[in-house]
Formats: sequence, C-alpha cells, structure tokens
Amino acid sequence: MEPVSESELSKMIAGADGPLQIIGGGTRPVGRPVDGAALSLAKLSGVVEYEPGALTLVVKAGTPVAEIERLLAAEGQRLPFEPMDHRGLLGTKGAPTIGGVVAANVSGPRRVQAGACRDYLLGVKFVDGTGRILKNGGRVMKNVTGYDLVKLMAGSRGTLGVLSEVSFKVLPEPPAAAVLRLGGLDEARAGEAMCAALRSPFEVTGAAHLPADITGENAATLLRIEGFEASVSYRAERLGDLLDGFGKVEVERDEAQIAQTWSAVRDVKAFHDHAGDVWRYSVRPTAGPALGASLRAMGAQALQYDWSGGLVWALGPEGADMRPEGLDGHATLIRAGKETRARLPVFQPEAAPIQKISQALRDRFDPRGILNPGLMG
Repeated sequence: MEPVSESELSKMIAGADGPLQIIGGGTRPVGRPVDGAALSLAKLSGVVEYEPGALTLVVKAGTPVAEIERLLAAEGQRLPFEPMDHRGLLGTKGAPTIGGVVAANVSGPRRVQAGACRDYLLGVKFVDGTGRILKNGGRVMKNVTGYDLVKLMAGSRGTLGVLSEVSFKVLPEPPAAAVLRLGGLDEARAGEAMCAALRSPFEVTGAAHLPADITGENAATLLRIEGFEASVSYRAERLGDLLDGFGKVEVERDEAQIAQTWSAVRDVKAFHDHAGDVWRYSVRPTAGPALGASLRAMGAQALQYDWSGGLVWALGPEGADMRPEGLDGHATLIRAGKETRARLPVFQPEAAPIQKISQALRDRFDPRGILNPGLMG
C-alpha cells in the first residue's frame, strides 16, 4: 500500500483488516520484526511551506531528508539536530525520509549541544489506528486531545499513528568550524577531556572519541566548534589552551574534511564493513568509559563514543545479549538478524509504571493494535 494523500492514508488504515508494517524510506529496520502488510509513506512527499525568514519548514512525512537538506542549504540553513543516516550501518538502500527521522527521533553528534529532533519539532499531523486524522502544534496551536502529540510522536516508531506531515524550526548554517583533535588518549582520559570541553564556555557542538580499534591508528578524541570565523578562531585557541594537559592538540579548519569527519562519526562509519551485531547505549557521559570496559569484557570488538561519552556504540558478537547487568541507562539493539531481534529485547525494557502509561497510549491511539504491533517489544 502506497497512499499519495493524507485522505487515502486515512482510508487505508481505517479499512485495514490486519496488522500494518509502517515504512518510510525503508532504511531503518530497527525493532522486533513486524508481521503485517507493508504501508509505505514514500509517495506522501513534498514541501508544504517553507519560510526562511521565520526559520520554519512544513513537509509531508515521506519527503526524503536529502531533498530537505538541499532546500535548506540553498538558504544557508540546516536541520539543527544532524540526523544520522543508517544505510551504511544497516546495509539498507532507499532514501531516508523525514517522517522516519521523527518517528525514531533520530539525532546526531550535535545533540550534545543543540538538542534532539523532538526539540525542533513544532507540529505534527498523523493518522491514528482508527483512521482519524489528528494534528497538534505548528499552525494549529490548540491541543484538542489533551496530549502533547508533538512530543509523543517523536520516537513512537509508528506505534501510535502514521505521520503524514511534520513542521520544524530550522537554524542558520554557521559560516565557520574547527575541530580539535587529541591523539592517543585512553577512554577514561578521553572522557575527562570531552567533559572538560563541554563544561567550558566555548560552545562545543560535537565531542566524540574513536578508540584505536576503530581507527587502526592512535585513538582520536574530536571536539567541534562552529560559528562566525572570528569567534571560532578565538574559541579554538582558548579550548586548546584548556586541553593542554591532555596532550598535543591539533586543529583542523578545512571545511570539507570537517564535514567528512563528522558524517563518519554521525553514521558510525567505522562499523559499516564489519560483521557483528551493533548496540547503542545512552548513559551519563561520565559513565561512558566504565560502560565501555564492561562491554569489552562481554566481547565487544570495537567501540565508539559520542555525546561526550553519553552515547556509546558497540560492535559485538552475533546473537549475544550485550546488556550489562545493572545498566544505568538505555540499551538498544540497532543491527542484528531477525532471529536475534525476535529473541532479545531490542529496546530497554520499561519500568512497570512507564509500561502501563505506554500501553494506555497505544490503547488510546491504536485500539485495534494494528500499527507496527510488537515492534517495540
């Protein structure tokens, strides 16, 4: 099924006689396998309204992210949350869509400073499991349902409703950037350096650490600064002084090289050509190095740290349960075979009170239980 309009989407869902597998661009098959008829949003595409002066954008959910980025770049603007492209990591084809980004709340390295996808989401329109068309936020400010649907839909992965339209706040593209690189730090010292940089007044917009098992060379700790040229130069120099006790600081100013470096961090490029399951952990930044040590003891072949250590990626053995006992955070199985995704919890199990709320929301918006049933466990 491939609706070309919101009304057609509504009719398809209302008339469905069984489970539906919701698909955007088909590039992010994360979650437990869904046994249902495929419902693709790829043809529900296009820009509804873009006002560069107001920094607002309204698009249909099936619009490719690349198309949006080109549109914004022509006006010197960007999506602030730097959404990850999962295709290389998951071995998928197709084009990532903006609805898929919202449904999974996909955010990249800049989240550590700018925030997540949901923080820039102004409004949503979607079709719930009964076929009703609902809207909230953006140009329609009254919340008639009593729920903050904008926040609910970000990260709901198509289990509460099928997005048809989303609106965002966008931001100007900064004219200059610099990356400070520290080489050879172990993971504990790298965590200290990243946290020190983020605590500083120098507005770091990216803080990542690539251990030696990823780079094949010395471990690399990367810190990104963005803004106006004079400000970037000043802040890079001062931050370099601050980090002097961690070793030699190298500064990269080449725009193309910086973009390449951070797209590789964003998309976890180091794992692309390596077999094994991929896990993603969200923890306190100061807990990252200790978590890394636990994951290595469990068989992790390689690690990558982002968000100053608050986001840890692990390449582990196929089929292994890589959830450390007593984990103070969230573990998500991003890449694995269908059998593993069916057997292991893909997402961090919810505490009983949260689970009760989640089920009540699903009962409210999808009473028939037809939208991506079982995907989130």
